[in-house]
Amino acid sequence: MSRRIIFGMLFGALLFAGGWAIYKVEQGRSSLRSALAADELSAKPSTSPLPGPRVVAVPPRPSSPSGKSNKDAANARVVDPEPAPDAGPLRPGEVLDFSANVSSLSNVATLRLQIASRSDFLGKPAWHIQAFAHTQNPLRMVFELDDRFDSYSDAAALTSMQYEMHLSERGQKVDSVQRMAISGKEPAASGASQTHVLPGTRDPLGFMQFVRTVDWSKTPEVHGPVYDGHKLYEVRAKRAGEDSVKVSAGTFPVTKIDVHVFDNGVEMKDAKFTLFLDKSDARTPVLLEAVLPFATARVELTKSR
Repeated sequence: MSRRIIFGMLFGALLFAGGWAIYKVEQGRSSLRSALAADELSAKPSTSPLPGPRVVAVPPRPSSPSGKSNKDAANARVVDPEPAPDAGPLRPGEVLDFSANVSSLSNVATLRLQIASRSDFLGKPAWHIQAFAHTQNPLRMVFELDDRFDSYSDAAALTSMQYEMHLSERGQKVDSVQRMAISGKEPAASGASQTHVLPGTRDPLGFMQFVRTVDWSKTPEVHGPVYDGHKLYEVRAKRAGEDSVKVSAGTFPVTKIDVHVFDNGVEMKDAKFTLFLDKSDARTPVLLEAVLPFATARVELTKSR
């Protein structure tokens, strides 16, 4: 798996991604740029019960000076300063800051997850969700990374409408903009790659927020396809009890959620992930713990606003 996922899923999915991303960087670091730098993107046939996504490449337009692509300004229009009644715990303007620690190394990266707005995207209500990752010293001296991820997800189901990766790693910049298509009959997206996925597919950021909308006192398990920008996975999140955890942002009573990731129908058993959601109405993700073959990872909330 490539660096495309490494920090995008680290905090974008924040549930199964944190430790998994760190784990995968050790397995393979080069496939991202070879895939994204190609003139055309194509997906290999998948043997998974979940059909692999098919990608039709259209060169992205240059980003505007504000960091927001031109098509975003045209397609995304804020229509509600306040969330709709069915928004649950999600609130426009929410910002969550995290610190990633691996084994004895503290604060190897800072992570930010924010809800930029509730917008009208392509004529449909949508959440615009963003995530940012920055490595910190001493890791930054050998691996400088400043990445941004954008998700436009359906306002009700949080299924992915468009997923963007804007990567800056060791001075090299790569941009990927993928518009999700379900039926295959949608017109080609201008300025984006058109990606054919299963109905109900979420991207990592949308899945993270979807987990927050679940009433875990009544729902023991949820599952569905998650597309990470390159490959389709089946992700299952299961309630594992209650606890109390202490992180930089404070001490929280939490609901424990075990997250299981399936690749080609087979569970990835070489890593374990547990997400801790605050038991308040906001169901804020306050901690991710990952046990990996080579290390343990802890991604903890440092500030919310």
